[in-house]
Amino acid sequence: MPTLSVIIPARNEADNIVGLVDAIDRALTAFAPFEIVVVDDGSADDTVARLTLRAATLPNLRIVRHRVSAGQSAAVHSGVLAAKAAVVLTLDGDGQNPPGELPKLASPLLADTTGRLGLVAGQRVKRQDTLSKKIASRLANGVRGWILQDSTRDSGCGLKGFRREAFLALPYFDHMHRYLPALFARDGWQVTHVDVAHLPRGAGRSNYSNLQRGLVGVVDLMGVAWLLRRAKKTKPLVESM
Repeated sequence: MPTLSVIIPARNEADNIVGLVDAIDRALTAFAPFEIVVVDDGSADDTVARLTLRAATLPNLRIVRHRVSAGQSAAVHSGVLAAKAAVVLTLDGDGQNPPGELPKLASPLLADTTGRLGLVAGQRVKRQDTLSKKIASRLANGVRGWILQDSTRDSGCGLKGFRREAFLALPYFDHMHRYLPALFARDGWQVTHVDVAHLPRGAGRSNYSNLQRGLVGVVDLMGVAWLLRRAKKTKPLVESM
């Protein structure tokens, strides 16, 4: 059984995905036993074909497919359901999250002896995005942080590590991947943050625009704020007889 499951949500990333898988293999081979689960979210290009060819020589690579695109949160959720390890790491399929940062996410979770640390969230430094995307992200993160008080500078970073069972106990909804620090804290888990590097996109283009993110973000933010206010205030004590 692997110690770590690395989940990659991907859609139309044929020119990036195999190089990303190989980089993850190099980054983790000497670190801990791991598997790579790529969730193809209804790609219309050669993403699956190239992954299938690579999987023939990389036994710890697995492919999960969505027949139609369901979004990044759905892809992450499908990957976590398929994961075999108790600790899950995620990164985006566009190659902008450096696989060399994965041990930073895994180490605190593997070293935790209290059982209370639930999420290690990456926060990008020196982002390699367009100016418009960086401005939109800064504004969105500022509003989100003010409303949710989640102490997170960059909740949209794809680099995250968490306990599989804790993630699956969270309320599922579309775009939930952008609110994991607040949702984990809501369930009583400790959340820690680590700074991570960011790379330029090597090929292809983003599946989302600033306008798309902004429109859905308003509705999502109000929904998450409601979930935080309605969180269960205590947990039952189980006594053995």
